[in-house]
Amino acid sequence: MHNLDQRRAAYAWEKVQGCSKEYENLAKSAPALIMNNGLMQILAFFETKAKSKKSKDYYKQFNEHICEWLGKQFQHIDEFPKNKGEFNFKAIMTALYQSEPLVYRQATEEALALLRWIRQFAPAVRND
Repeated sequence: MHNLDQRRAAYAWEKVQGCSKEYENLAKSAPALIMNNGLMQILAFFETKAKSKKSKDYYKQFNEHICEWLGKQFQHIDEFPKNKGEFNFKAIMTALYQSEPLVYRQATEEALALLRWIRQFAPAVRND
């Protein structure tokens, strides 16, 4: 019914509702970080920041949004989790390192495509 870009937009719109300025800043910086360092490295970095006592929930929330989207988009690939309850950081990381290089590149491209929408929507709905 809807094309993939429309589904990305709908997902991004739903997830950014009530986001913080910090979440918006992550959305702005994440694409460059992914392109320079790699998808798995940045997901791991965000997960580490989410566990820090100084950190707020926005790192965890941001990471969950990316992992959930990737899990939904790649659940047809054997290594990826098959149900929503498994769309977490550890399951997605395991799926990414077990996947073929082509699938890893596709997942990176998909994350970047989703982030284009999140970057546009976050400032529009941010709570100040």
